[in-house]
Amino acid sequence: MADDDGITILLVDDHALVRDGLREILQTQQDMLVVGEAGDHASAVTLATEKQPDVVLLDVEIPGGDVTTAVGQIRARSPGSRVIILSMHEGPQLVQALLTAGIRGYLLKSIHWQELVVAIRAVYTDSGRVVLGVSRESLAYVSQGPSPGTLSARELEVLDLVAQALSNSQIASRLNLTEATVKRHLRNIFVKLGAVSRLDAVNKAKEWQRNSLTWDLRRAPFRLWLHKPSLRSWQHMRRPIPRYSYHTYK
Repeated sequence: MADDDGITILLVDDHALVRDGLREILQTQQDMLVVGEAGDHASAVTLATEKQPDVVLLDVEIPGGDVTTAVGQIRARSPGSRVIILSMHEGPQLVQALLTAGIRGYLLKSIHWQELVVAIRAVYTDSGRVVLGVSRESLAYVSQGPSPGTLSARELEVLDLVAQALSNSQIASRLNLTEATVKRHLRNIFVKLGAVSRLDAVNKAKEWQRNSLTWDLRRAPFRLWLHKPSLRSWQHMRRPIPRYSYHTYK
């Protein structure tokens, strides 16, 4: 947790060179202190439990386990840690699933170092703030919430049969698939809808159909948006998103 040394940070990335670069950047900030480094899922959870860092910078492709599971375990064992995901790419469905898991930020590794330190300070100083560095397309997906419209035709067929209370084996027989393939489709459905169970997936699909909205977003990328995470907060998306001022801290 925070002490006189400033914001404590745990670095999690399987590439030592990336960790070295992040450490060098953060060490130039007088209010930040790197308290640990991990290169895999298990080490990340162990160090988060031991160090209780204020912020965890977590590589989305950390080996040894699913990143969503890692986020859940870190938050469970270090409740005060704000998890910021660092990624080489963005995926609307993944961003949605990670937000559901409780991350406080999702940033691309192509951002400038100034944006990274701004994001760290933002999530540390404001308990209700989430930082996203994604395109408007991804933000539109997150703003609307998971949508059945993102499911493939086959996934929709599987979900329809789930809604009829058919078992995996029954669905496989009905669609002439293997049971393993049905399970794979279900995993994809859960991720895309941010669901945690079969019933939850069906309910989310029904809810989306009742409350679907058409968002008027121009197709233009932006670098960093800071928002308060609540259902009502998405309503201001129809208005221009204010620009955030970046500052260089020596």
